[in-house]
Amino acid sequence: MSRRNWRLEWPLHLMLVPGLMAALIFSYGPMVGIVIAFENFIPVKGIFHSEWVGFEHFKYIYHLSETRDVLRNTVFIGFMKIVGGLFAPLITALLLNEIRIKYFKRSVQTIIYMPHFLSWVIMAGILLDVLSPTSGIMNQFLAWLGFDKVFFLGNDKWFPYVLAGTDVLKEFGFGTVVYLAAITAVNPSLYEAAVLDGADRWKQTLHVTIPAIFPVTILLTTLALGNVLNAGFDQVYNLYSPAVYSTGDILDTYVYRIGLASAQYGVATAVGLFKSVISLILISLSYIAAYRFANYRIF
Repeated sequence: MSRRNWRLEWPLHLMLVPGLMAALIFSYGPMVGIVIAFENFIPVKGIFHSEWVGFEHFKYIYHLSETRDVLRNTVFIGFMKIVGGLFAPLITALLLNEIRIKYFKRSVQTIIYMPHFLSWVIMAGILLDVLSPTSGIMNQFLAWLGFDKVFFLGNDKWFPYVLAGTDVLKEFGFGTVVYLAAITAVNPSLYEAAVLDGADRWKQTLHVTIPAIFPVTILLTTLALGNVLNAGFDQVYNLYSPAVYSTGDILDTYVYRIGLASAQYGVATAVGLFKSVISLILISLSYIAAYRFANYRIF
């Protein structure tokens, strides 16, 4: 960098300092605690004076059947969320794109986008009322149709699907906005050419809109694969109970229970480190796939 450019750009570099300091303090500083995964950590002795046990905690969690169940739950729930988070906003965006009444279209966009801004604490309170086995509107509707009532949040068979469905319900409005933005970027001349060829609205969607936004779809899907182990601590913690631990307990809630509730700090840190390493590998692979299939690069 030339001296002249440096004089012009140093204020911009200076603006990065607060962000870098925050990252060092809150993101990289706590990484020192990773050493707890290799220690018999005792809070009174601290990190640097606790007994070193090497990979004993990793061997312990490897032989726990509970750990394998939690990992399976995490992958299953995370995969369902990715699939639902792909198709629900894509289909909604394609349908909204066909609406020509602008105020109705904008109203629908606003309504489906609003849950994105609600925390899972609020959403959980709403869902507890809606899915209540006694007074919930969902079970009242099932009873009106002649079906038996279902304890959605207390049945271990239903609970993973409830997690996936409610996550899609909360977040698909945000994804819809992304896809609508991609659709608005489609060249109008492509639609004009399709009309001249005799294509109706369905064929225009099938042969123009979907292929045009396909790179965005591939990009969002590949990037989402890196977060398959992040099945959503906030959501699960606010909705689950001991009755559904067998199918609803994920890595994040498992770490919370054994680390804070049971004070097994070393074991919890080992599980968290294992998850972080796998997530790093998945994220790296997802970015490679995003570059290969969607020509997306960070740098």
